[in-house]
Amino acid sequence: MFISPDPALSFRQLSTLRNLSLCLGLLVGLLGVSGCSSYRLGTGSEPKFATLYISPVVSEALLPQARPLVTGALREAFIKDGRVTLVDSSAEADAVLEVSLARYDRAIAVARPEDTGLARRFDVTLEARATLTDNRTKTAYFTRRQLDAKRGVFTDSGLVPSEYQALPLLAEQLANEAVHAVLDTW
Repeated sequence: MFISPDPALSFRQLSTLRNLSLCLGLLVGLLGVSGCSSYRLGTGSEPKFATLYISPVVSEALLPQARPLVTGALREAFIKDGRVTLVDSSAEADAVLEVSLARYDRAIAVARPEDTGLARRFDVTLEARATLTDNRTKTAYFTRRQLDAKRGVFTDSGLVPSEYQALPLLAEQLANEAVHAVLDTW
């Protein structure tokens, strides 16, 4: 014999379940909103200065075409980051960044299969030293901090053209390292 459930009882159960799920949903929503209220985009660290002057890059490395390229990449990276304002002279700046290209090196990474004495790919490394000075007190935040950029260069179209094409990528990578060194928590 089949006993049918009481329709009023199932309606009450359904109503209670609906109210319970609504309350639970509201509670989760309130907790979620209150948890996100203090969230901030970015690194969370505020720079100790508002304006920055980037001195033209100097080079000790035998890579003369890199100086203007790295200077431009540095300026673009700081502008894109947006946490500080770049100024046109050191007199207007709260801080001054000086970058010196210290070394350019290439090492064989992959040899050609038909002749192991010939390289197919080089790993090129551009090393720089950065100094950040507080222009108001003339004290250094850091001195000669090493920045490195490394890239693989394939020699299929020749070594010189390949290195020339990789130089903007090295400059961009070096500039991003400089932004992190200058603006992120030390």
